[in-house]
Amino acid sequence: MLGSTHGTFTTGLRARVVACGEAPPVVVHGVTAAPGDQDVSGRPLYAPVPDLDRFFRPESVAVVGASDTEGRPNTGITRQLLAWAERVGARIVPVHPTRTSVFGIDCVPSVGALTEPVDLAVLLVADPLPVIEELAAAKVRFAVAFASGFAETGEAGAAAQERLASAVRQSGLRLLGPNTNLNAFERFREDLEGPAVALITQSGHQGRPVFTLQELGVRLSHWAPTGNEADLETSDFISYFAGRPEVGAIACYVEGLKDGRSFLLAADRAARQGVPVVAVKVGRTETGARTAASHTGKLTGADQVVDAAMRQYGVIRVDGLDQLQDTATLLARARRPVADGVVVYSISGGTGAHFADLATAAGLELPTLPQAKQDELHQWIPEYLSVANPVDNGGHPVGDWRGRKIIDAILADPSVGVLICPITGPFPPMSDRLAQDLADAAEATDKLVCVVWGSPVGTEEAYRTTLLGSSRLATFRTFSNCIGAVKAYLDHHRFTSGYRSPFDEAPRTPSPSFRKAQALMRPGRRLSEHAAKQLLRAYGIRVPREQLVTSAAAAVRAAGLVGYPVVMKASGAQLAHKTELGLVKVGLTSASQVRDAYRELTDISRFESIDLDGILVCQMVGRGVEMVVGVTRDELFGPTVTVGLGGILVEVLGDTAVRVPPFGEQEARSMLAELRGRALLDGVRGAPPADVDALVEVVLRVQRMALELDGELAELDINPLMVLPRGQGAVALDALAVCR
Repeated sequence: MLGSTHGTFTTGLRARVVACGEAPPVVVHGVTAAPGDQDVSGRPLYAPVPDLDRFFRPESVAVVGASDTEGRPNTGITRQLLAWAERVGARIVPVHPTRTSVFGIDCVPSVGALTEPVDLAVLLVADPLPVIEELAAAKVRFAVAFASGFAETGEAGAAAQERLASAVRQSGLRLLGPNTNLNAFERFREDLEGPAVALITQSGHQGRPVFTLQELGVRLSHWAPTGNEADLETSDFISYFAGRPEVGAIACYVEGLKDGRSFLLAADRAARQGVPVVAVKVGRTETGARTAASHTGKLTGADQVVDAAMRQYGVIRVDGLDQLQDTATLLARARRPVADGVVVYSISGGTGAHFADLATAAGLELPTLPQAKQDELHQWIPEYLSVANPVDNGGHPVGDWRGRKIIDAILADPSVGVLICPITGPFPPMSDRLAQDLADAAEATDKLVCVVWGSPVGTEEAYRTTLLGSSRLATFRTFSNCIGAVKAYLDHHRFTSGYRSPFDEAPRTPSPSFRKAQALMRPGRRLSEHAAKQLLRAYGIRVPREQLVTSAAAAVRAAGLVGYPVVMKASGAQLAHKTELGLVKVGLTSASQVRDAYRELTDISRFESIDLDGILVCQMVGRGVEMVVGVTRDELFGPTVTVGLGGILVEVLGDTAVRVPPFGEQEARSMLAELRGRALLDGVRGAPPADVDALVEVVLRVQRMALELDGELAELDINPLMVLPRGQGAVALDALAVCR
């Protein structure tokens, strides 16, 4: 499942009394976010939606730098803009300082000389900055800058782009670009019906395959080529397209995000509206991230965080442009599923088995058809063939009246929401009859019918006319694209049917814990383990009974109060990894061992020139499952929360899951479900099940801390968090905190 988010901090978790005097759960009753609303860290909770109607459908367009001199680049652009303006019913006003007319249309010498209101200005100039103030004075609403040489070129270009962005912010107009192109002004087919795909690309060339879908009968409504995004960005267009009634899905090619928070707010708006967002986001590898940054000058972000953030808000991430086409098309055109079950129907047992293996491995549900349904199918299919799912008809029934009977019978089963028929190659006339039966059945049902046409030729009449000619049939060319799109389709509708925006329940005001924690922060410094644990206590996270001592005698008294056996550890702001230096002593059972340990720990610290704030004498906590819970800051999304297998396993296996706050209990549990070692929490090899509820509560308290201390906490690492057997809680045995 793509994930779902609701609730904040703690929801439905039992209350417990712990040694540290744990604070009661904080439950925030949310209200729908409105313009101007902010969370506790001062970040917006609402996605502003720019009114882009006049950008895509302007009444008048000023072309600054218009030309009709053959051979010049500006001439080709001007000619295309004239053709586009005629299609959308806009007036073109050429602007040029030395020309009296362009293509027979009277020119004005400057923007300041415009005598009529202008909705959109297209800037065919090398440096758009000097024109911005003139556009603002003329009250032009939108501008497009094609010029390159900005953030994509390095530091000097980035500085020039910031000057441009600053001028735009002060002007009040909205700018597309720089480093964009003419894709917004392409010829869109107006003879196609049904829900449309809206396209957003940072690289115009990468949108070409999606745009070409119109030739296969797929409707496209808009194309936003965002370029360097000095002002208008991907998030603005997602927010706008999500509210357009004709848009059935939004397809994005994203190289880098300008602002992570804006992207999440836009994705949240789309999720609220039930509009699917499908995205190729480059930067999975270091090379890809570096190349994307050089192209657009954007931040690519840590890919694990980007991936998790997209799942949190229902953005469907795909890897290739072919997947982007197929998935966006299916999601735009298919009706809401009536059931999750998928049936594979084929003329070949081998084809059916192969497809079923791949579909099951991808997480699709292939239910066994009821015996009564199998008996019904055997009226038309020989008894020796399997019809349990996948359904193998043996070939011959598709060539006559039996073919449609079989398809209708499968679709009539209430557990079936999707029928997929892989046709690995043409075999006329039977394949022609099969294609027609599938197309006719798709028109007559509210369930999804998919065909995989495996022929590499693609010129067959059954494919070009029958399959592609049906607006109700979903046609694919590869098994993998079909399976991925169907999975995304089912996941999207599960996600949106129970979607509750985390922003609606994000905390608006600080908790009492925040005021306690704030007093412990030391700007620009790392906290000692003792101080970091005090921070955890402030947020009600359980830590062992312990005392900080500065003498051997005090250590012995502390051990008596804490209770033998004890653990002794050096505590100092410089110490990140104590075990490697021999600064942890475990299982001490007597006063003499405590005295010896104190001397050894202080001697090592002096030898290593480590400043200590004291020695911790700690309670020995029973065995459980060692986990890690932490906070880090992502350059795009701000504070993020990580949970995973702890102890040395976090370094060896790297088995972690990450989320961007705010999120609720269900999302915290989904983090645990992602872990490869999740079974350890259920109890393995005779070990009792761990207290998963307590672990979830710690994750939620940590995310509250991340939100409230966003401006003050750079990093938090609880490792290990010992998750005890069910009903016994979770204890933070060690902690590291770094202040901003």
